[in-house]
Amino acid sequence: MVREFIEQATRGRFVMYRDDALFIGGGMHRPEVEPINTFVYNKGGEQRVTIDEITYTMPSASILPLVYSQHFVFERPEALIAWQFNRAFYCIVDHDAEVGCVGFLFYGIYHPMFIRLDAEDVSDLDHLEKVISEEMTVHDNFQGEMLRTLLKRIIIKVTRKAKKQCESYQLFPDEKMDLVRRFALLVEINFKQEHEVGFYAEALHKSPKTLANVFALLKQPRPSAIIRNRIVIEAKRYLHYSDKSAKEIAYELGFESPSHFNRFFKQHTGKPPWAFKESDGRNI
Repeated sequence: MVREFIEQATRGRFVMYRDDALFIGGGMHRPEVEPINTFVYNKGGEQRVTIDEITYTMPSASILPLVYSQHFVFERPEALIAWQFNRAFYCIVDHDAEVGCVGFLFYGIYHPMFIRLDAEDVSDLDHLEKVISEEMTVHDNFQGEMLRTLLKRIIIKVTRKAKKQCESYQLFPDEKMDLVRRFALLVEINFKQEHEVGFYAEALHKSPKTLANVFALLKQPRPSAIIRNRIVIEAKRYLHYSDKSAKEIAYELGFESPSHFNRFFKQHTGKPPWAFKESDGRNI
């Protein structure tokens, strides 16, 4: 079952999936689809999920945040509840001070993030599922705001729970970790054009050395490694899911030349782009 709310004035979109065997994330297979964020709630037993060609086990009673660029397929999608929303419906960037999830739940460093729920959380999520389901059938001037309020409650609840399960957030206050979140968001926005730590350090009013030292103190990966990993992930997505040539991908990802991209990709994956795509059953 799929229920959808569309706000005519803004084209805001909120979708709820339940018992839907066709639930899937198209990623680059559906480039025409606008960016949309997803919460997947696994009410049943653990099951496999394949995200960008890597298979993971999603625990029972857990939440998984996903973003529009990810291609995902679940083993038993009919056992899941999913909520999706676009920027026009609720912009998590504009409301970051309220929900604090950007660069952590969404567009963060650690993905996928399976957030485990206890019995009280499950009870609360089940109640929210019921209320949202009922609200999707109500058609009046208050429907959009009511659904936004319920979505915001989910975002805050999941963010709180995830931070309690994250070692760094247990060791350091949110104010310290906020630098990591802001860095992660900047990388998501700029990684195709900006490959050097200096750009991000300047945007955060830090020197590259200071930024590296702070990340080490906060037990985070090196800033340069975060940028590199994001570029590699996107390159792999293009190779898996698009018909772009290695040359086209190189320029799409901001490399000066295809040879530079080829060296970078082989250095960090162990294979040149053509071999990586060939191993996926394709040629470039």
